[in-house]
This record gives sequence, structure tokens and C-alpha cells, in this order.
Amino acid sequence: MAPSRDRRPGFSRRAQYGLFFTYILGIALAVVGAALLALSTFNPAAFAMARAGVAELTAPVSAVLGAGVRAVASVPETIGTYFRVHDENERLRARLDRAHGALIAGRRAQLENARLRALLRLRDRLPDVVTTARIVSTTASSTRRYGLLNAGAWQGVAEGQPVSGPEGLIGRILYTGPNTARVLLITDAESVVPVVRVRDGRPALAAGRGDGLIDIRTIDTADGRFRPGDIFVTSGTGGIFVPGVPVARVLQAGSENAPARPFARADVLDIAIVHRAFMPPPPPAPAPVPSPAPSPSATDS
Repeated sequence: MAPSRDRRPGFSRRAQYGLFFTYILGIALAVVGAALLALSTFNPAAFAMARAGVAELTAPVSAVLGAGVRAVASVPETIGTYFRVHDENERLRARLDRAHGALIAGRRAQLENARLRALLRLRDRLPDVVTTARIVSTTASSTRRYGLLNAGAWQGVAEGQPVSGPEGLIGRILYTGPNTARVLLITDAESVVPVVRVRDGRPALAAGRGDGLIDIRTIDTADGRFRPGDIFVTSGTGGIFVPGVPVARVLQAGSENAPARPFARADVLDIAIVHRAFMPPPPPAPAPVPSPAPSPSATDS
């Protein structure tokens, strides 16, 4: 038969000892309390010293327990702060992304505005402007260098007309369609443009290399030395290209030829102006030669 669960302390030695020590501890605490009460009544100075000693002994324990209690109590606040900070960071990141996008759009608009202003100045300077169009594509990675305009014969574009951009000469029209036209870029191997050096007016030829650069070739050997930084512009010789349009800047020194980088780079071409081919003015007519005066002998006869 199973033993009864209702067991009194008298039947358990451990329970008896526990009850005995509980009584002893209660009596001891009562005695200590009475002693402290008597000490505080009859000798306050000694009681103050005893209280200070107890405080010194229990201060570290109290500090540790207080820190633990504060740490436990701050857990909900810490969790709430984390979520608030996380949400605030997400909002700030979203705002930063929007501001970054607006900044990029503003910079693009500023660059576009500067290019359009340069294009307007070029349009005012170039004679007989046919149309302004966009270069919708270029063959920058091919050995042949072409560009495609979104304007053609219906807009007045014709073969042979020069094409310029805000930075400088782009090329000339190779053939046209109703609303498109192919441009032979000055970097193409079949392109040759008469140019002059800005610093002294020395004539030369700007020939495309097919790799994005231009060869500046001398015409005469009087002063064929090319220096890095030499700037060449169209000369207008032979017609087609209006004089004074920037073409290229020399990269390395050379004697009879030198590599140069075009001002109108194929990888950034977007807007172009097509204008009529340049026709140099005819040379002045020679002055009439005065007829010789008749001799006196012929007059007398």
C-alpha cells in the first residue's frame, strides 16, 4: 500500500530540523532587532557607526543588485529604442536615396543645359544651319566609325553636309534616308579633314585612324614638328567644312604625323547641328590693265 502524502513534520527528521532552525533564526533576528532598537535609543552614536559599517558591507552587493535590476528593467526600453532607431534609419535611407536621385538628375540637367547653351552659340556662329538633330547611335566599337542622325532628307539633310556638335567637328553626312542620315565620323579611316594649327596657322590634314583617335599629318616640311597640346581647327580649304571649328588636340610629339584626340568624342555624342557645305568665296577679279596712251607721232599723222 502506497504511503500517505499528508505527512506531518513529526514524522520527518528533515522537516523537524528545518522547523527548528526556522524558530532559531526568527528568535535570533528578533534579539538582534531588539538589540539594535535599544542601541539606537540609548546610544545613537554607536548605532550610527554600526549602521555605517553595515552600509559599507552591503554597498557592493546593493550596487550589483541595483545594476541587475536596472538592466532587466531597461530591456523593454532597449528593444523599443532599437525598433524606433531601425525605422528612423530606414526613413533616413529612403530620404537619402531620393535626395541622391534628385542630385544626379540636377547634375544631368546642368550638364544638358551647358551643352545646349554651347549648341546655341554654335548655331549662331555657323552659317546656313539646316537642322538640329540627335545622334541616336554610333559604331564606337567597330573599325568603321559611323553615327546615325534622327533627321534626313525630309528635314533638308543632304549628302556631304558637315555635322558639328558643342565640342567640335563630328563628321559629314554619308547618305540620307527620309528621316535618318548616316554620318561619317572624323575618326573613321576614310575621313580626311583639312585643318590648321591654332598657334601659328600651319596647315595639316586630320585623318581618322579607326580606333577613336586622329592622325595629324603635315602637308609641307617647313615646320612639321607637332607638340603635345597643339590644337587644330578646320581650315575651310576645299570647301565643305566651315573654318574655325575645333577638330582635335595633339597627344604626343611627332615630326611628320602625331596622334590626336578629337574634341567631339564618339562615346558622348548626343546632339548635332547639320549645316550646308561651306563654299569659299571666289578670288577677287584681277584689276583691269590700262591701255597704253597713243604716241604723239601717230596723233600728228
